[in-house]
Amino acid sequence: MHIANSSKVKDKDGVWGTVVLTLPPLSSNAAQVVVQTESGQQILVPTDILVQQPDGNYYLPLGLAELQHSGSEHGRDQDEPMVLPVLVEELEVQKRLVETEKVRITKVVHERETLVDEPLLHDNVAITRVPIQRVVDGPMPVREENGTTIISIVEEVLVVEKRWMLREEIHIRTQRIEMHKPQRITLRSEEVQVERVPHAEEHK
Repeated sequence: MHIANSSKVKDKDGVWGTVVLTLPPLSSNAAQVVVQTESGQQILVPTDILVQQPDGNYYLPLGLAELQHSGSEHGRDQDEPMVLPVLVEELEVQKRLVETEKVRITKVVHERETLVDEPLLHDNVAITRVPIQRVVDGPMPVREENGTTIISIVEEVLVVEKRWMLREEIHIRTQRIEMHKPQRITLRSEEVQVERVPHAEEHK
């Protein structure tokens, strides 16, 4: 039975140990493992007496102290070479993500009123009908005089001969008036508040 290093072993007295080395079988002896207890003692344990548990650990129906005492009392076969385990510690570095704190962001909307007073332009149109009754040579084009648009109205009349009679003129004057109508306008602005929430482990 192959037992991997770092496997846990529990003896009948509830003492725990860790497999630190697996030794191949020598002559007629079964394979052995070196079990190191929590106190640092290293004990040779035959693999054929270890019982594997459902959780992956191993159960030793004897006491680790008994195996240590038995090994020192009976000694070893003179023809059997002494096996001294040589151990070396290896450093294993792992990285994991740890949540240190949380950040809660709250956005607040502020409203403020401001007074807007912008000039508004308004056009007033005044129309004046000016009678003329004057003979002209024909239709007259629209013209501008001193900011007044003049549209001539003519008609044909029969006297001795046909002439164009200027009956009237329509004077259109545009007057631009600037007015102010102040209005209150509501403006909104946003403000972000950041609150740091400590990690739960800091309160333990």
